[in-house]
Amino acid sequence: MKKTLLSLLAMAAMSTTALAADIKPALVYGTGGKFDKSFNEAAYAGAEKYKKETGTDYRDFEPTSDTQGEQALRNFASRGFNPVVAVSFAWTSAMEKVAAEYPDTKFAIVDASVDLKNVRSVLYKEEEGSYLVGVLAGMASKTGKVGFIGGMDIPLIRKFGCGYVQGVKAVKADAQVFQNMTGTTGAAWNDPVRGGELTKNQIDQGADVVYAAAGATGLGVLQTAADNKKFSIGVDSNQNFLHPGSVLTSMVKRVDLAVYNAFKDTKEDKFTAGVQSLGVKEDGVAAAIDENNKPLITPEMQAAVDKAKADIISGTVKVHDYMTDNSCPK
Repeated sequence: MKKTLLSLLAMAAMSTTALAADIKPALVYGTGGKFDKSFNEAAYAGAEKYKKETGTDYRDFEPTSDTQGEQALRNFASRGFNPVVAVSFAWTSAMEKVAAEYPDTKFAIVDASVDLKNVRSVLYKEEEGSYLVGVLAGMASKTGKVGFIGGMDIPLIRKFGCGYVQGVKAVKADAQVFQNMTGTTGAAWNDPVRGGELTKNQIDQGADVVYAAAGATGLGVLQTAADNKKFSIGVDSNQNFLHPGSVLTSMVKRVDLAVYNAFKDTKEDKFTAGVQSLGVKEDGVAAAIDENNKPLITPEMQAAVDKAKADIISGTVKVHDYMTDNSCPK
């Protein structure tokens, strides 16, 4: 009897090991390229962290058009990949179709909400992180004029801009904030030349700090600000290292966590569907301060951003969410 029990336990352990080994994660990026040093690259970092820690490889795909997302999701699901993670609101309808077709596969999507029992939707409070970098921008500006360059003109990016305006105004009520969007299609995420042109226009109007929320287009924003000896603010990934001394800070959005947790939770059989909303309190968004920008941040600026963070967490400061109210503080 004892021998039989030991045999059963051994078989159960082997079965668990086999189950873990059978997990095949897959990742579908948004358009704009894997190595955009921003949104997609943050997702890549999360997948790479998982791979390094577990030794489990994953597959990924870089769509170049809006039609390829659905094809990639269906292709991964049909080949037994699990979980399948999609990063971008652009894949919302594709996720709704494919996840319904493969109810036994676990899916996750970033920046969109899909109401299916096998889908985890990861949303971020970008307005909160943008408020924090807005506080720093307002304090760093000598002209009282700052800028914002968005990528595709959608409510999600307006959300970044509105939080930024509120943060700037919190420390400099009479500040002027210029706002431009790069375009209305997916191409707006990958146009650094246009990003640079818009930045130069804002600088010519007096802006001395420009915040980019535009994927790879933002690389043109950061470069142009550096060329003109002005400050820029990076987004999604920590971009402080790109132009040390010019990048004031970066609004870090932890897309890496969404990918890493989806992979890890599936492996550990802890995957849950539903909506996750990550803000300042959950360390889902933050203003990045490191060795590359620390010399730019005065003790007063550090104290102000620390207070803003604490006030957001306590509820003393409520940052406007454009997604629930399509207006923006002036």
